[in-house]
Amino acid sequence: MSSAKKTIEKLLAFLKGVGTVPKPSFVKVATVSEIPSGHGKLVMGPFEKPIALFNVNGEFYAINYICPHMGGPLGEGKLAGYVVSCPWHGWTFDVRTGLPDHPGGHSVSAYEVKVEGNDVFVGWLKRVKD
Repeated sequence: MSSAKKTIEKLLAFLKGVGTVPKPSFVKVATVSEIPSGHGKLVMGPFEKPIALFNVNGEFYAINYICPHMGGPLGEGKLAGYVVSCPWHGWTFDVRTGLPDHPGGHSVSAYEVKVEGNDVFVGWLKRVKD
């Protein structure tokens, strides 16, 4: 057997043993009273991921905190309805989906959110259809 084939077989055996990374459970990130309606906040989600958590009329939504343009803080952006604009250069995203609110723009990740009593929890990536 050639050394290249042996290397490939070893790699495949290793990868079979690795499996997949388990989906994280929901993490408590805030209380309902911490985020007034129409505002956002930086929270640390699963795996210490920086997430922007928004309150839109009592419904909570979570997207990546970092704007893909130049790293601006989306959690500090201005919220108009479901659309947040990055405070640095005005890029805009729908907080429900992470998709741009206009054709052709970049998107950010959106995360599952659940509220239990006064506690707000963020899970992992939300499946979004454009």
